[in-house]
Amino acid sequence: ETPASEVAATPASEQEEIDWLRARAEQGYADAQVILGLMYFYGDGVEQDDAEAVHWYQLAAAQGDRAGQYNLGLLYDIGHGVPQDDAEAARLYWLAAEQGVAPAQGMLGAMYGIGRGVPQDDVQAHMWLNLAASRAPTGALREVAVEGRDRAAGQMNPTQIAEAERLAREWDAAHPREPY
Repeated sequence: ETPASEVAATPASEQEEIDWLRARAEQGYADAQVILGLMYFYGDGVEQDDAEAVHWYQLAAAQGDRAGQYNLGLLYDIGHGVPQDDAEAARLYWLAAEQGVAPAQGMLGAMYGIGRGVPQDDVQAHMWLNLAASRAPTGALREVAVEGRDRAAGQMNPTQIAEAERLAREWDAAHPREPY
C-alpha cells in the first residue's frame, strides 16, 4: 500500500512538471508548445481545451516547427477548435511535408488527389503520396499512402506517372531524411 504522503505528493509533482513545461512554452520553445498542444487536445494532465491546443500549435507552427504545422493542419482539416478550412489545412500540411513529415505528405497527396484546398492534380497527388510511402514506417500510414498513390496512377498516363516519379526523386534527393 502506498503511504498517504506519497499519494499527496503525486499531483504536486505532475503539476510541477506541467508548470515547468508551460514556462518553457511561454519562453518560446516549440517542442514544449507542441507537447502542451497535445496535452490540451487530449486532456492529458490538463482539462481538455481545444482553444488552448490551437493556441500552442499556432505558436509552434509560426516558428516553423513541423509538428506544430502538421497538428494545426489536422485541426483545420477537420474543423476541430478552428473553423474547418481546406486551404489552410493544405498550406500547413505543405509546410510540414516540405520538412519531411510523412503523415503531412500523405494528407497533402490525398488533398491533391481530390482537389480539396488545392487544385486537383494527379501528378502532385502521386508525388506526395509516393514520398509519404517511402518515408513512412511500415504500417497503416504506408499502406494508405501506397493505395492512394496507386489510385492516382490509375488516373494518369505513363508520361504523367514518369513526371510524378521524377519530381519525387528530385524532392527526395534534396531533402535529407530526419525522423518525425
